[in-house]
Amino acid sequence: MTEQQVANRLEKLRREVNHHLHRYHVLDSPEISDAQYDALFDELVELEQAHPELVTPDSPTQRVGGAPASQFEKVTHELAMLSLDKCTTGEELGDWLTRCRNRLNDPDELTLICEPKIDGVAVALVYEEGVLTLAATRGDGQTGENITQNVRTIPSVPLRIDAQGLPRRFEVRGEIYIPIADFHAFNEACAASGEKPLINPRNGAAGSLRQLDSKITASRPLTWFCYSLGWVDGEWAPAAHSEVLAQLKTWGFRVNPLVRQVDDLDACMAYVDEVLEQRAELGYDIDGVVIKVDDLDQQAALGAVTRKPRWAIAYKYPAEEAVTTIENVEFQVGRTGAITPVARLVPVFVGGVTVTNATLHNMDEIGRLDLRIGDTVMIRRAGDVIPQVMSVIESKRPAKAAAIELPADCPACGSPIVNVGDEAVARCSASPSYCPAQRKEGLRHFASRLAMDIDGLGDKIIEQMVETGLVEHAGDLYRITHEQIAGLDRLADKSAANLVEALEASKETTLARFIYALGIREVGEATAANLANHFGDLPPLMGASAEDLEKVDDVGPVVATKIVDFFADDGNVEVIEALITGGVHWPVVDRSDASALPLENQTWVLTGTLEQMARNDAKALLVGLGAKVAGSVSGKTSQVVAGPGAGSKLTKAEELGVPVMDEAEFLAFLADHDISAS
Repeated sequence: MTEQQVANRLEKLRREVNHHLHRYHVLDSPEISDAQYDALFDELVELEQAHPELVTPDSPTQRVGGAPASQFEKVTHELAMLSLDKCTTGEELGDWLTRCRNRLNDPDELTLICEPKIDGVAVALVYEEGVLTLAATRGDGQTGENITQNVRTIPSVPLRIDAQGLPRRFEVRGEIYIPIADFHAFNEACAASGEKPLINPRNGAAGSLRQLDSKITASRPLTWFCYSLGWVDGEWAPAAHSEVLAQLKTWGFRVNPLVRQVDDLDACMAYVDEVLEQRAELGYDIDGVVIKVDDLDQQAALGAVTRKPRWAIAYKYPAEEAVTTIENVEFQVGRTGAITPVARLVPVFVGGVTVTNATLHNMDEIGRLDLRIGDTVMIRRAGDVIPQVMSVIESKRPAKAAAIELPADCPACGSPIVNVGDEAVARCSASPSYCPAQRKEGLRHFASRLAMDIDGLGDKIIEQMVETGLVEHAGDLYRITHEQIAGLDRLADKSAANLVEALEASKETTLARFIYALGIREVGEATAANLANHFGDLPPLMGASAEDLEKVDDVGPVVATKIVDFFADDGNVEVIEALITGGVHWPVVDRSDASALPLENQTWVLTGTLEQMARNDAKALLVGLGAKVAGSVSGKTSQVVAGPGAGSKLTKAEELGVPVMDEAEFLAFLADHDISAS
C-alpha cells in the first residue's frame, strides 16, 4: 500500500474499533464477536507498528498505556470545579428549593434534574476538534492534575468524537469509578496471584488514576458517567442541563440512565427514595442524589457562594463506611463445617444501622489484612450485605494488639478442625450428625426463602429443635406434630399450628428448590435450577456420573465431583428418602417434550417491585420454564418484566429495543403456561 492508502486504512480501522468499543462498553450491545473485534484491533496494531509516524493520540491502541511519567503536571481549570452543599432530610431539601425560588422571584416553573451521586473520582475532560486532549482531576477546584495518559486507557471514554455541529473546544465533567462486580473480580484475581487487592471501589479508582505508569491504570476495570458540561468554546448554546446531557449522549458519552426531570419537592423525594431502594442493585457505589436546576439561565442567575453553586445540592444517604475497633474474634461453624471468623466490634452506626459484627471470611483474609484484636479498622456495609472489614488503620494499632489464631477444635462439638487440600476454608472434621452447629445451619438453609421457604421456622425454633433432640435432620421436620412443638419457647398454640401448616405447604415445591435445599457444596440457586432443567427429576440426577454432570451449564469438574460425592453418601440418601416419605414432591419435567421448557435458552430480567408476588418467586417460576434470570439488561436479553419503580434496567431495555411486559402481562403469560402466581 502507498502511504496514503495506509493512512486511509488506519483511519477506517480507528473509526471501526472506536465504534465497536462504544457499542460494547457504553451501550452494552455489541455488533460483532470478540474474535472479529480482536482481528480489527490486531490489524490496527500491526499497521501502526509498521508506520509509527502515523500513530495519533486518539487511536484505540493508546488505551493500553504509554511510558511511565515522572510526575503529574498541574492543570488550572478554565472554569472552577465547585463542590456541592449537602442535605440529609426532605425539610432541608425543601428549604434549598425555597431559596432558589425566592432568588428567582418565585418563577411559575422551576424544573429540576435528579441523578445518582456516583462515589468515584471527579474529572474534567477537554476535547479540541473532537479529540480528547486533556483530562484533569478536580484537585482543589481551581487546580488539578493532568491524568490524560491514564484516562485514555478507559474504554468507555471517547478518544475522538465524529459528529456534526461539534464545538471547536469544550469540557465535559464526570465521575470515574469501578463497578462493584469488576472490583470483586479484580480482587479475586489479585488474591490468586498474590498481589495486593484494592481496599474499596472508590479508593481503587482514585489510586488507579494516580498511577505514574498508565499500563497499570489500563489493567484496572475503570469506567465513567459524564454529568455536566464545564465550558464551551463555539456556537453551541444549550438552554438546559437536560439538553446538555441528551446531546452528550448523542455524541457518544456515557450518561447515567437514571437521570430524571422533576417539577417539585414531592417528586424529588420520591426519586431520592426510589434510588435508595435500588442502591444495592445498581452495580456501582453511590452516596446520594444530586439535584440541579435544569434551566442554564436560571443557574447563572442563582450563581455560587463560597465555591458552591446555589443551583445544585447533594442529598446524602447514610454512610456505608465507618471506623471502629475489633474487640474480639469468634469462630462460627457453617452447615458444611466451614469455620468462619467473625469480628466483634465496638458498636458503630453505618449504612443506616448500628453494626456490632463483621465477617472475616477465613484465616487467609485475616492474614491479608494483618488483623489483630484491638485494631482500629475501616468497615463497610452496602445495602443488606453483611458488614466487612475493609482495612486496618495501622497507625492506631495499640501495643497490646493480640494475634488471631485458628482454634484447633470445633467450638460446637470439639472435633478437630482441618484444612482439606488447598481450600482456604478450615472445616470441622465431624459430620452433621455429630456436630450440632452444622445441623442447625443445614436446617436454616433448608427452611430459607430460596429453598423450601418454611414460614415461621426461625433460628430460635431450630436451635430448640436440635438441642432437645426433636430434629436431627431435615427429614424429621415432616414427622413433628403440633403437640411436640407447642411447648417450645416462642411457640404458643397458634404459632405452633401455623408452623405445622407451613411445613405442610412446603411439601409442594419445585425440583430446583429441593436440590438447592439439600445444601450440596458449591451448588447455589442458579446451579440447582440448571440441574433441575437438565435432568427433569431427582433419580436421574442422583445416578448421574461426573461426566454427565459436566454437560450441565455452570457445572465444572469440581462441582460435578461434589454432587457425585453427596449422593454417594448413605446418610444423605437416607435424608432424601425421609423427605420424600414425608410427602415432599415436585412436578417432573419430561425432557423428551420440547414444550416442557418453553423459555429454554432465553434470558429474562426482573426489575422494579412486583405487587402480586415476591421477585424470588417470579424468578423461580421463570427458571422452572427454562429461562435464565439475569441481573442486568444487555443486547442478549430476551424479555424484561418491569414492575412499579423500575429504573435504569427499564431505560436500558427501551434503549436496546428489548421487549418489556408489566406485571399484569407477566401474570397473563404465566397463566397461559398453566402457572398460578400464588
